[in-house]
Amino acid sequence: MPEIRQNIATKEWVIIASERAKRPEQFITNSRPVTADQPVLDAHCPFCPGNEEGPEFEVLRVPTTGPWQLRVLNNRYPAVEREGDPHRHSQGVERSIHAVGYHEVVVESRLHNTTSALQKDAEVAWTLLTLQKRAREMAHDSRIEHVLIFKNHGPGAGASIAHPHAQIIGLPIVPQNTRAWKRRRYFDDTGHCVHCYILAEELKAGTRIIAENAHHVALVPYAASTPFHVWLLPRRHRHSFNNVPPEEIEAMAALLRLITGKLYVGLRDPDYNFMVRSAPVHEPGRDYTHWYLTVVPRLNTTAGFGSALACASTRPCQKNVRPFAQYERLTEGLSRRR
Repeated sequence: MPEIRQNIATKEWVIIASERAKRPEQFITNSRPVTADQPVLDAHCPFCPGNEEGPEFEVLRVPTTGPWQLRVLNNRYPAVEREGDPHRHSQGVERSIHAVGYHEVVVESRLHNTTSALQKDAEVAWTLLTLQKRAREMAHDSRIEHVLIFKNHGPGAGASIAHPHAQIIGLPIVPQNTRAWKRRRYFDDTGHCVHCYILAEELKAGTRIIAENAHHVALVPYAASTPFHVWLLPRRHRHSFNNVPPEEIEAMAALLRLITGKLYVGLRDPDYNFMVRSAPVHEPGRDYTHWYLTVVPRLNTTAGFGSALACASTRPCQKNVRPFAQYERLTEGLSRRR
């Protein structure tokens, strides 16, 4: 029988309908060439070596001398402007604030035809550590209330440029879905962080765990809003990504590389988004906010009903089935080829 499940962290409801479930191969809808089959350099790509945008756009590079391996750039078409003050306007139903802040792009590699699934763990770690460095610096700006860290991979996930890159935006407001009132309500009711509780229960059950290491656990949430939706949860409670030590960032990078590698092999390099979920800059919540990273493949077209109450297949979280288990051998082969 179909089941309506609630995510106790977000309070969102989803329908889990087993009769609508697809086989994993039926989710392969990507018609573009996989990343590895694209050219190493693209003459028309503004992120490729030789085509780089000018030094006026560059914020930093790794390493600081010699050929770069990673660059941080000011977005040529920013969603917010770096200069100015966040003046507010309110009159009747009209409420607004000047869109000031930061909008930067992290170019993850010199190679046009790579992605985190194909990189080494250390290369993925460079990206995460650089994102953390920029988030820390943005948080020191008194105008900034929240820092968004995300990556769009593939056109179906919103990427307009194929070259591997992530984005970071410092905002003068806190988005509504980031505010901690839902997590605070759970903490007030129980005295526990909701994500610490979820992690403990999922480890106890073991049925939705994909992979884990000493610092982090990758799992499919009980009420996953989309097929193959993955949370990468730190074992240690910290409210902010900005406070995570390097060894834990490196461990997260290894797990992220593994998960995206499984998706790359099993679903033929699907479009996906990843996002770092972290506490707002000035919002208290050390006890009830738990940072984590989420990976969301973009496999379905959402219809009207689905946009009102998200529908998901049971297959990724079916009892006694380890998600992605049938891709393990293929992923090991991918690792050997690197």
